[in-house]
Amino acid sequence: MRDLKGQKLIIASHNKGKLREIADLLHPLGIETVSAGDLELEEPEETEGSFAGNARIKAHFAARASGLPALSDDSGLMVDALDGAPGVYTANWAETPNGRDFHMAMRKVWDLLEEKHAPEPRTARFCCTLCLAWPDGEDEIFEGTVEGHLVWPLRGERGFGFDPMFQPDGKDQTFGEMDPAEKHAMSHRAVAFAKLVKALDAA
Repeated sequence: MRDLKGQKLIIASHNKGKLREIADLLHPLGIETVSAGDLELEEPEETEGSFAGNARIKAHFAARASGLPALSDDSGLMVDALDGAPGVYTANWAETPNGRDFHMAMRKVWDLLEEKHAPEPRTARFCCTLCLAWPDGEDEIFEGTVEGHLVWPLRGERGFGFDPMFQPDGKDQTFGEMDPAEKHAMSHRAVAFAKLVKALDAA
């Protein structure tokens, strides 16, 4: 694992919710970050069928374009009764001609569960894969998951994406209801980041 101290790190994302959460997680490390959007980098097409594959596409694209190390995140919701869907296509389920509508996407997930008469609890997990890539093509992968179940009606206006319908195991609030600090301490992204931090500390 290479040392990032004293280097600027590109966050290879245009998702404002992810950028905010990643910035919060990186802040204690004292690493200077800039987003791909700030550098006006394009968003590469995500053509892989796995979180790791898509994370690699985004991180390597940003690293090559900027000449700096880049960190990407590919994450999504996997619902057991839907055979793991939406999975790597989580964001696609929210796409509309006018941008992403996650309320629509959450309704779609719940309606499909209703059609299948899926039993309660409707178990699911959030998955996160981080890819840290360097301009020379080297990379490191870090993965994290958090288990839980889906609820309806939606609860909470915090977080982003599918957070208002996901209640993690052992908690009585959804990610959409939780204080951001509490969510950041236990989320799938936090689990993956803990592995990244450990590797950076050992560098």
